[in-house]
Amino acid sequence: MNFQGKNILVTGASSGIGRQIAVDLAHGGARLFLLGRDYSKLEETRSLCNSTESITLIAKDLNDIDFIDFIEKHIDSPLDGVVLNAGKVKINPVAFINRNDIDDIFDTNVKSNMLLTQFLLRKRKLNKNSSVVFVSSIATRKPTVGNSVYNASKSALNGFAHSLALEVAVKGIRVNTVLPGFVETNILVRARTEDEIKKHLFDYPLGRFGTPSDISNLVCFLLSDDASWITGAQIPIDGGFSMK
Repeated sequence: MNFQGKNILVTGASSGIGRQIAVDLAHGGARLFLLGRDYSKLEETRSLCNSTESITLIAKDLNDIDFIDFIEKHIDSPLDGVVLNAGKVKINPVAFINRNDIDDIFDTNVKSNMLLTQFLLRKRKLNKNSSVVFVSSIATRKPTVGNSVYNASKSALNGFAHSLALEVAVKGIRVNTVLPGFVETNILVRARTEDEIKKHLFDYPLGRFGTPSDISNLVCFLLSDDASWITGAQIPIDGGFSMK
């Protein structure tokens, strides 16, 4: 897809889905602002892109109290696209969750995304007809055991994105949410045992888990002009998992 002349911010760009989205957007000619906690991993992402000169790296934890001020110093141009992909997974049954778990997951998955979006709107960092894509989870439609806090956080994110889409439509800004099933990334593999992963595979009618490229293809479409009449959508991309 052609993203020549477009400025796009991608959070959680250090690895996995965010890294693949960054690479695909760079190959399409976008100028990128890549946000992640680990600068060295962001450099690895940049090295996979076809143009290092048009990529700004922003190494910052979204849970840091000063992250908005830090980001403002690095985004020097209005954006045509935003991918809010940064997130955290922690598997824990309800009987074992605590306040720290809840705060940690909600701070990362919900609050930071809300505050970053608010900043971009207040500072007029989003161009007219720009596109915002939230990376949520199919767990919000089909929960699994031990996923209560994560599921609740992503459900809150879905609600925020839905309301945001209505508020900014008058400016021509589109807001959509993708709901991935199990994607083969280091974060999700670490969250499950090998036996759990093998058992979970039987729940996927297409017979495989997703790849970062699967998710990136959908996200890039939603960022592109080809999706100019799509907003407020919550799109499952889960190999048929939610059908069963």
